[in-house]
Amino acid sequence: MFTRMLKLRLLNAVAPAYFFMATAVTFILHFGFFIPTIFPNPDTSLRGSTTLHTAVFLFLMFNALGNYIMTIKYPAESANETAVPVCSPHCSDKVDAHYLLNGRHFCKLCKKVILKRDHHCFFTGNCIGNKNMRYFIMFCIYTSCTCLYSLVLGVAFLTVEYSISFENPLTFLTLLPLSTAYFFMGTISGLQLFLVLMLYVWLGIGLVCAGFCCQQVLLVGRGQTWCQLQRGQLQDNHSPWRENLKDVFGTRWILGLILPVQTVETCSDDTEALKQD
Repeated sequence: MFTRMLKLRLLNAVAPAYFFMATAVTFILHFGFFIPTIFPNPDTSLRGSTTLHTAVFLFLMFNALGNYIMTIKYPAESANETAVPVCSPHCSDKVDAHYLLNGRHFCKLCKKVILKRDHHCFFTGNCIGNKNMRYFIMFCIYTSCTCLYSLVLGVAFLTVEYSISFENPLTFLTLLPLSTAYFFMGTISGLQLFLVLMLYVWLGIGLVCAGFCCQQVLLVGRGQTWCQLQRGQLQDNHSPWRENLKDVFGTRWILGLILPVQTVETCSDDTEALKQD
């Protein structure tokens, strides 16, 4: 147990660093390589395309980072409990959190009582609950869009710079193994191999975030959390899915789709948590 918790704490420290490093690399590749190569010396006809691509990328990046910060700024912890609670002997959560009564968990990594806990996100370094679920979902959406958009620009860059044709679907599937072999043969540079590797990183992160976002929206619509799903616990509150989504996304949900702003009042969450379970 001690070794496993040590690994979790190490992951909790490394994952945010990995996120910021990947963000910085994506930003540098976009403005240092992709835009200057795809749109070299843009004239009047291409200036609009350059501006559009730059604006779209900055919009996606701004929302991804903004919702990332909001997820951390509005934690799901209880403001009324500071003491470390004692876990029930019948607790089934043996790794990173203890289940308490009234829909509360004590997270061993955060060392705080979490209201309506869904899971612990290692990339943000805190727990995801009802207070920050909306920001976490939007963070996943915009991270997925940013990665997939960077993937498209990366493919365009390789096509323009190195004359690689992606008309055949097998080209992308074999690109990484062939590039690795060519790198060790001295045919291509380390930068080319790194760019190819980033294509697969963007694809992987984009698909994982998209799938994870769909799962979270489904759970929110059912009025259920991941912790409840793991324990096989059904939600007693059979509210309509619209009410469940409104409880997380708020009444100004349209504004929250385009800007990382607070759209849900959180002052009564401690009281509402007492109604759970």
